[in-house]
Amino acid sequence: MFEHFKERLDRHTPQQIALDYPEAGVLVPVTDRGSDPELILTQRAAHLKTHRGQVAFPGGKRDLTDHSLEHTALREAHEEIGLPPSQVQVVGRLSQVVSRHRILVTPYVGIVPHGVSLTASPDEIDSIFRVPVSFFLEDRRLRTDALGFQGHTLYVPCYEWEGYHIWGLSAVVLVDFLNAVYDAGIDLLEAPE
Repeated sequence: MFEHFKERLDRHTPQQIALDYPEAGVLVPVTDRGSDPELILTQRAAHLKTHRGQVAFPGGKRDLTDHSLEHTALREAHEEIGLPPSQVQVVGRLSQVVSRHRILVTPYVGIVPHGVSLTASPDEIDSIFRVPVSFFLEDRRLRTDALGFQGHTLYVPCYEWEGYHIWGLSAVVLVDFLNAVYDAGIDLLEAPE
């Protein structure tokens, strides 16, 4: 699995966005669960000032002490869900995205053991959940949101899994992952029929 992901992400050319915004790193954790890996996602705490209650990949803003955005993603995943960096095999980077709060986000894909024990930090996270990658590959979206970015319209899927809604920036990162690793062919620039 590591080799397959690494090979696919090495061939992927992530989009770089030339904006002078504050930076953040997020981790796209994928379990090493054989033929049906799972993505690990979080629901942000309801008391937070921004993105409260939203589904997100673990991650956050770059600290001055972070030597790279990959380090930021691993540090934040450890703080938010108790995922030790030693349990993550980072296999590559995805395209940068910009949050509506003007944060430039760089996602990193990491393979983690299926049975890894995770604990949500109550200061930041209400819950941690897993979704089989196969669910997203079926593209059974709840709806499609039309979002404007730099003069373009993106048609971003919203998925529902066990009451959680995966949409917005998290869905954009998710689609980039699915297209890069699995050739999912989900086009964000064309409205679905």
